[in-house]
Amino acid sequence: MGDDDVPEPATVKQYTRWKTLIPFLYDWFNNHNLTPWPSYTCRWGPQMESHTYKNKQRLYLSERTDGSAPNTLLVMNAEVIRPRVAAAEHIAKFNEEHMSPFVKKYKVIPHPGEVNKIREVPDMPHVVVTHTDAPELYVWNVERHPAEAALGAEPNPDMVLIGHKENAEFALGMSRQGHCVASGGQDKMVLLWSLADYATSLSSLTAHSSEGNKKAPKLEPRFKFQGHKDTVEDVKINPFSEFELCSVGDDKTLLFWDSRTGSAPVLKVLKAHNNDVHCCDWSPFEEHLIVTGSADKNLKLFDRRKLSMTTSGTAAVHSFESHEAPITTVEWSPHAKGILASSSEDAKVNIWDCSKFGARQSVDERKYGPPELMFQHAGHRSQVVDFHWNPADPWTCLSVSDDSSDNTGGGGGTLQLWRINDLIYRPEKEVLAELEKHRDTITGNKAATAGSGKQPPPPPPPP
Repeated sequence: MGDDDVPEPATVKQYTRWKTLIPFLYDWFNNHNLTPWPSYTCRWGPQMESHTYKNKQRLYLSERTDGSAPNTLLVMNAEVIRPRVAAAEHIAKFNEEHMSPFVKKYKVIPHPGEVNKIREVPDMPHVVVTHTDAPELYVWNVERHPAEAALGAEPNPDMVLIGHKENAEFALGMSRQGHCVASGGQDKMVLLWSLADYATSLSSLTAHSSEGNKKAPKLEPRFKFQGHKDTVEDVKINPFSEFELCSVGDDKTLLFWDSRTGSAPVLKVLKAHNNDVHCCDWSPFEEHLIVTGSADKNLKLFDRRKLSMTTSGTAAVHSFESHEAPITTVEWSPHAKGILASSSEDAKVNIWDCSKFGARQSVDERKYGPPELMFQHAGHRSQVVDFHWNPADPWTCLSVSDDSSDNTGGGGGTLQLWRINDLIYRPEKEVLAELEKHRDTITGNKAATAGSGKQPPPPPPPP
């Protein structure tokens, strides 16, 4: 077979087709090349400014280096365009190899080891917790640190969370109310800390006493939970109760914990998946619903009310099947009940609608996936390692891919900020009524809308 006969990679075909659909799929889209180093995590921070057509919002990322430069925690400022402001013809015009003018570095903070996960503390807007390839977790008030550290400066966290006996790399959870931090690691343990006693000192913009050659304070966990038989990959705190947690791991199990009853699990789902379980999330609207994602490429939905003390993965109320590679992250929407999203090594972020389980489909509709698959973001050209719903802006997401090992021409990684076209998720009757108002413009009869002064919405995406 000659060079001209080599088939085009599936991800290239997927990306090329996706790019032509940007004006139909998105209300707003922004692409930012991360160079020279990729980030393994991405999080929205607090909204800093609000204007008529755009908002200014913090982003938290990392620089995962090869050792020739320090690993860092990145604090960025992003301009987030408001809904129905961006012109369709503009959002599709970007260069994959360029950095976006709408995303700028604010602070570069040296970090002890690579940053695998970041979680923001809800009640302390400028405080984040980080996971690295070490037993310790680190707490940072990013406003205390300079924009650029001095050359050769040592990492200077504001607090260190200790208690793990082996490396704890990825499992990191934060309570929605209060200041609880949960973590899991290779020691098969799930630990829970409370930052409540340090809330005032951590929130203060005055640096801790490390300038006097004193190290950052260390905090022991309040609770230690034992029950996993292999590495804990993810942990989440019940958004309705800081006493309850769930965790998943390489032992393929989903375990539930309650700090009021002791250190043993209160519920077990054995063999929740057929392979390592990478991630989980607890619904912010229905406290009995938990979703998990696995290396077996599938997501599973569990109803805690239907679980006995020890059950198997067959107890799942639904299995989501569409991804073509291991799942990396799963997260419920903070704004829309029954909506969740998942990222995968297949370079996609899928958005699912639980209200569509079992809905009838035509033969043509089945070609594009199950009825609950409502949207697919295919803008990355390599594995999506993390994503995050914007808590301040409904239907707006942040996603990041690691391009460092792929010949994508995108540098270390690709960061994308995007908002779904509202014609996709709004009620069908409402969408059809709006499109009817702009029928003449959509069909090419612009004279009918001349002088109206209003910009019609884009047409709906093709089926």
